[in-house]
This record gives sequence, structure tokens and C-alpha cells, in this order.
Amino acid sequence: MNALPATAPHPAPAAEPPSAPSSGPLAGAVAAEWTKLWSVRSTWWTMLSAALLTAASAGQLAIYVANDNTNDDPADDPGIVTVGSIVIDSLELTQYAVLALGLLAITAEFSTGTLRTTLRCTPSRGRVLLTKAAVTATVTFVLGLLLGGVAALVATPVLGRWGDAPLGGTIRDVAASAAYLALVGVLALGLGAVLRSPVLTLIVLLAVLMIVPLSLQEADITVLTRIADGFPGVAGGHFLAGDADPYPPVVGLLLLAGWAAAALAAGRAALRRRDA
Repeated sequence: MNALPATAPHPAPAAEPPSAPSSGPLAGAVAAEWTKLWSVRSTWWTMLSAALLTAASAGQLAIYVANDNTNDDPADDPGIVTVGSIVIDSLELTQYAVLALGLLAITAEFSTGTLRTTLRCTPSRGRVLLTKAAVTATVTFVLGLLLGGVAALVATPVLGRWGDAPLGGTIRDVAASAAYLALVGVLALGLGAVLRSPVLTLIVLLAVLMIVPLSLQEADITVLTRIADGFPGVAGGHFLAGDADPYPPVVGLLLLAGWAAAALAAGRAALRRRDA
């Protein structure tokens, strides 16, 4: 019998190379915004300015407390104050450095024209603004925690026996300060998307956060004071102070968050209506 011809074995199918992990369009956009934020010098200079302002403000406020308690006029003695209150009060100046971080996240791209490239890579205006807001909120919240720590470290030795630093209360005040800075950072981002100019955006932020509500409160008319209580800076102040009047702290937080959300919505509408 003739042997059947040997058949060549079929080659094993080549193994397919593993596919590259897909992060998804939203995650990719977040990664791009994260890279852009940290690749510009303004971010680092703004953070350094915020740290220096915080240290200077906290130190000055602590000196005022110590001096008032040791001068010859007992009528102005504040007594023992918490370190957390110094942390919160130092935000009055520090917040404007953090606001610059939020508004520059988008106005810088308008100024240089790089927003056109951003929109070509991510055509959805809403997604662009959402990812910028997510990155801005994350960075400013973490920065707020660090700044709160700086303020506490500076104020504690300066206050000396006139300061009290309960752990729970101090952590709460530092975390609340970080949440406040994150929300005003997003507010600055949204207004920057609407106004496009860093100078104009900063002027409007100054008006909304401080000038207009202070003007309304100066009149000492109940109706105007209640209107001022609805502005973001005043609402944030009630949240930070833990006031029960005119509304609970959580209402102040929600009002501030509402302003930030409204600014983002306005920014999205402006981006969709006008070319970059």
C-alpha cells in the first residue's frame, strides 16, 4: 500500500497584538487639560503667589490678635481665637490668586488662540468646559488644603497662648476653605469663558464677590442686605463661618455652588454661540 502523503501541519493563527487601552473621550480630554494646566508657568507663579499671600495674611492677622490682647486698651481684646478662624480670614486676599488660576485656565487660550486647537481635538464645547472645570476644581481644592496648612503653621506660633487649635475644628475649617476656593475657581472659569478677557473677568469677579454686596450692605436696608446674602462671596462667607443666620451653612455652600454652575452654563452657551 502506498503511504498517504504527509500533509503539512496548518500554521497556528498568529496571536493578535493586545489592543491599546482606550481611556475614552472624556478621560482623554481631562488628561489633556491636566497636562496643559501644569505645562504653563502662570500656574506655578499663581500657586507661589497664593502661598506667599496666605503666609503673610495669616501672620498679620495673628499679630493683630496678639497685639490687641496685650495692649493697654481692654476694650478691644478678642481673647483666645481658633487657628481655623485665622485660616478662613486669610482667604480674603488669597482667594484672588486662586481666582487667577481658574480664569487663566481658559482666558489664556483665548489670548493665544490655542483654544481653536483644543476645540478641533475635542469638538464638544460642553465637554471642553466640563473637563476644564473638573481639573480646575481638583487643583484648587488640593491647593486650598495646602494653603490652609500653611496658614495654620504660620498662625499657631504667632498666636501663642492666644490661639487654640482643636484638631477637628481646624481640619473642618481647612477643608471648608478648600471647598470654597474650588467653587470660586470654577466660577472664575465660567465667567472667563463668557468674557474671554482676563482683566475684564477679574474686574467682574471683584464686583460680584466684594464690591456689589458690600455696597448693598452699607445701605443698612433689610431688603438690600438680604439681596447681598445671595451673592457668592457673602454666601461663601456664611458657609465658612458656620452661621445659622440668615441661613444654615449648607445653604451658603449650595448658593455658591449654584453661582459656579450658572457661570459654567453661561460659558457653555457663549462657546457654542461664538467661534473661538
